[in-house]
Amino acid sequence: MGYKKPKETTRWHLENAPLPNHGESYTVISHGEVIENTYKLLSKSGFMVSREMYRSSKNANIAQGVYHIYPTNPTDGDIIMEKELGMMFAWTNSYDKTKSFASAIGAYVAVCNNGMIAGDMMNYKRKHRWSASHDIHVHMSDQMKSAEKYYKRLIKDKEALKNVIVTAKEAAELAGRLFIEEDLLDSQQLSCVKQELIKPSYNYSVGKESGWAFYNHVTHALKKAHPRDWVNDQQNFHDFITVELLGSPASKPMFEKPVEYVDMGQLSIDVDLVEQDKFTFDIS
Repeated sequence: MGYKKPKETTRWHLENAPLPNHGESYTVISHGEVIENTYKLLSKSGFMVSREMYRSSKNANIAQGVYHIYPTNPTDGDIIMEKELGMMFAWTNSYDKTKSFASAIGAYVAVCNNGMIAGDMMNYKRKHRWSASHDIHVHMSDQMKSAEKYYKRLIKDKEALKNVIVTAKEAAELAGRLFIEEDLLDSQQLSCVKQELIKPSYNYSVGKESGWAFYNHVTHALKKAHPRDWVNDQQNFHDFITVELLGSPASKPMFEKPVEYVDMGQLSIDVDLVEQDKFTFDIS
């Protein structure tokens, strides 16, 4: 779930945040160590970093790093020709025992920096115990070795979503389910999705009813997610929407339970197809 004011921070701030003392059974993995290993392993795996971004909780007990990366010597034609998506590596780390270390390979949308992470994309989680530091180093290396493979998979998902139509009613139903059933959007993020549906912040070079447009409206709202949750929220949303829009043997029929009106205290979602392509999404 999201929180109201994600705090952007600097590499220096994370590298100099004080380390906790949690006893012998808890292995403290410093943010600085994660950052250093990220750069070393990316370089060793043949990647350069074009941009680095960091966010953290106020006291830096929870931190997130996101890196836009590119291969130094690309040979795959699909990767060379791709212009809409870039490659991304992300991690989350904590000092307060509330979050296991997590890292993932993914992509970012060039026009808006929205994230894109699939659930099976080498998303790695490790509790801060015993040999955690060594294990994390090994798994981050494995992730980076598979980066191009998973990047190509996301390119295919993007192109497939472009060919799916999501009507105004379906968009409202999906957004409502992401809030109520999936617990992936909070009320602030839901309001953001509404505004994006009405007046998108970016041009995604597709029609307003494209599944790719809806995907980006939601991932734009997920930028407000807490650093603790951002990787998982991106992953869970990608899995949800590809099942719903692209189909899966394990998926339920799309819009099996249409939401026409839901009243849950402070939230009400009112879908009103007064005219084609129009709906209301009221948050009170």
